Amino acid sequence: MVLIIITAMAGATWFSTSALHNFFLARTKKDLQIRAVLVEKQIRPFSFPPDPRKLEAICRRIGAESATRITIVRRDGAVIADSVESPQRMDNHADRLEVIEALAGHIGISVRHSHTMGREMLYLAMPLRPDADATAASPAADGVLRLSIPITALDEPLRAITADIIACAILLTVLAGLVAFIVSRRITHPLERMRISAELFADGKPAKEINLLEERNISLEVADLAAALNSMANQLNQRLQTVTGQRNQLEAVFAGMVEAVLVVDLGERIVNLNQAASLLLNVDANAAQGKPILEILRNNDLLDFVRRSLAARHPLEDEVVLRKSDGEIYFQAHGAIYRDADNSRVGALIVLNDITRLRLLQNMRRDFVANVSHELRTPITAIKGFVETLQDGAVSCPEDAGRFLAIIHRHADRLNAIVEDLLTLSRIEQEETDGDIALEQGALRPVLQNVCETCGWQTRSKNITLVLDCPDTLSARINGPLLEQALSNLVVNAIKYSPENSEIILTATARPDAIRITVSDSGVGIAKEHLPRLFERFYRSDKARSRKLGGTGLGLAIVKHIVQAHHGVVRVDSTPARGTTFTIELTP
Repeated sequence: MVLIIITAMAGATWFSTSALHNFFLARTKKDLQIRAVLVEKQIRPFSFPPDPRKLEAICRRIGAESATRITIVRRDGAVIADSVESPQRMDNHADRLEVIEALAGHIGISVRHSHTMGREMLYLAMPLRPDADATAASPAADGVLRLSIPITALDEPLRAITADIIACAILLTVLAGLVAFIVSRRITHPLERMRISAELFADGKPAKEINLLEERNISLEVADLAAALNSMANQLNQRLQTVTGQRNQLEAVFAGMVEAVLVVDLGERIVNLNQAASLLLNVDANAAQGKPILEILRNNDLLDFVRRSLAARHPLEDEVVLRKSDGEIYFQAHGAIYRDADNSRVGALIVLNDITRLRLLQNMRRDFVANVSHELRTPITAIKGFVETLQDGAVSCPEDAGRFLAIIHRHADRLNAIVEDLLTLSRIEQEETDGDIALEQGALRPVLQNVCETCGWQTRSKNITLVLDCPDTLSARINGPLLEQALSNLVVNAIKYSPENSEIILTATARPDAIRITVSDSGVGIAKEHLPRLFERFYRSDKARSRKLGGTGLGLAIVKHIVQAHHGVVRVDSTPARGTTFTIELTP
């Protein structure tokens, strides 16, 4: 607004000074013309024929009185008389524009620099004729009367008036600028508050409502705009709170999901992934965002599933296997496209549900059914076969009948042992689940001594030394009979798989955070690939040797559940041909 005012005032000043200059110039020309007429009447008696001496005297007198330079020029351009300069020293004036115009019978006017006077001059020339009654338009002229005044005589009063106009324009500009500033502040102050409120909202902060009561003399248009912005701010704040709450809920769900969730765009770049996916892929979630999935995944099955999900029109479901150094991980993969606000496809959502444990449980169940069927079928088949043999006539042979009955008896005992172990295992599991197993603080040495005494007759048959190392003061929260059964199973296994004349060490020690009981032997040992499944039911690392030694395949499973009932853990360390060590850790 100030620039507009300055431009307008500058234009008005220029127009005013130009109009004044033209006005003064026109008046001066008219004044010179009147003076020329008066001078012409006084010099006429001495002009035809010209009397240079008289004419020069008159020119000097009138020129001094009127502050005007008077020059009389003959038709050939020679100067006859001049009020300032000697005619003999002056140039021929035939080429002067105003003289040429006057000789043509017209009033000639021009503005130019005078070499004689050394400044800008305004010249007016009129024709001189012998006949005073001749018209001004007559082409005949015998001479020229020229009057001139300095242009500064015109500029000085004009300069003073121009200075006054400029001063007035400046004053008006300042006053108009102040008024414009006051008016603009009425508009810009609420607009500035609106801008700040909009910037805060753009930065993700709650939009502030504009208090119109604080604004004085606010314009109606700005007031309407502020009211509309206040309404919009309230709606945006409500929507922002709703969106923020929903986003926080989604982020909490996204982060808390145990399933690995992966979001990819149509360019196969990772848009987002949760913590489970980050751990699964072994990448940093922030660093992986925006990168092609090919840089992150090295599994062809999963890459193929991602690409099929991006191209599919309907949700997909498939099973994917990830192979790692520590084994295979099985996933139930679900893939679905997701769309933007315009319902355009922008990518796919991949959900990986870890079913490795379920697959392992299925394998264990299948193996358990196969093993228990095999374990039960073997003695049953043997018993049935020998009974049929006896029925076919072998009973009449006392020697064969006795041998067959002994075999039937042995398989019946084996079948009974399997049933007893299954019942024992089922009872322990049930009591563990129901919390019916009572644990009391008790000394460990008596329990370990009972184990040594119970298994002593088996060690003597192979000349094995059973060494006990347990402090008398060592105690823990235990169920004596169950712990004795578990340790007896471990010691019996150690005896079965240890060579003659060897040593088995039963040790109990106190650790800062646990009571550790170990059973160590120097037997045949167990291969590394069998250790993870060693405590499964009916699992045998050496099936032929285990059955030959009379095991049911349930002893270590019973040990594991008894230890779990004591809130402890059991693990095994073994090296083939160097022996095995079972370790039980109980809370003090």
